[in-house]
Amino acid sequence: MAAGRYDQSSGEPRRARETIPPVTRRAQLATVAVWLVLGGGAVAGAPSPSPPPARKPPAPPPAPVSTPPSLRFLALGDSYTSGERVGPAVRWPVQLAALLRAQGVAVGEPEVIARTGWATDDLAMALEEAPPSGPYDLVALQIGVNDQYRERSAEEYRGAFRVLLAQAVALAGGRPGRVVVLSIPDWSVTPFAARRDRPAIAAEIDRFNAVNRQEAARAGARYVDVTPESRDAAKDPGLIADDGLHPAPPMYAAWARLALAPALAALQVPVPAPTGAAVPTPRKPPGPR
Repeated sequence: MAAGRYDQSSGEPRRARETIPPVTRRAQLATVAVWLVLGGGAVAGAPSPSPPPARKPPAPPPAPVSTPPSLRFLALGDSYTSGERVGPAVRWPVQLAALLRAQGVAVGEPEVIARTGWATDDLAMALEEAPPSGPYDLVALQIGVNDQYRERSAEEYRGAFRVLLAQAVALAGGRPGRVVVLSIPDWSVTPFAARRDRPAIAAEIDRFNAVNRQEAARAGARYVDVTPESRDAAKDPGLIADDGLHPAPPMYAAWARLALAPALAALQVPVPAPTGAAVPTPRKPPGPR
């Protein structure tokens, strides 16, 4: 029998040294590592992890760019304003608005209160039954041809026109300079008047236009004389529509061009110089004599 191993100090047999299998030790180390990562323990003297940086609040969205509202334009009248026999896009108030926008004026599409056959009392009744919602930045008034056609006197026309002009000023916010009056065209040059007394018609048109011009000046409104342009139809049939009475689109375009400068002045916009016009040079002060 082989002699066993004894502890020399006690004389007792030595116990076999206990060892941990390698696989078990690796599992223990892995467990400790996971525990430390998850915050289960802290190492003495080790710095604590810093908190994550605070997030900056999101920047507010940019303020929306506000666009100025369009200027409001009201046109009052009869068939010449409503654009009888032509499309709405070529009647003179619409063409005038387009010319204003071409000059950089932010004007909206015109509101048109006009109808074929209306005289001054018809327009007054329409405004009474459905009052427009003012104020408007620009108001145009062209009325009277049917008063003349119905053989009313110039003085009767004066009273009715004066009332309508006062309403136009009120719709312009009480600013007479924002009102533009257009004269009555001369329909005596049209084929419709072929069997009528053309000189008498032209003379009556002139008397009625003298009235509306005087009333416009008295009220402080602006005035546009389109009558000479209307008389060009005697030489150019292309200025008359297919009904032989009302203007064709080129005639309305001419009226819009005539009304452009007064409309710009009414809206307090500088009137551009005509193309090709010479710019005046300032005069030098006179020298000593």
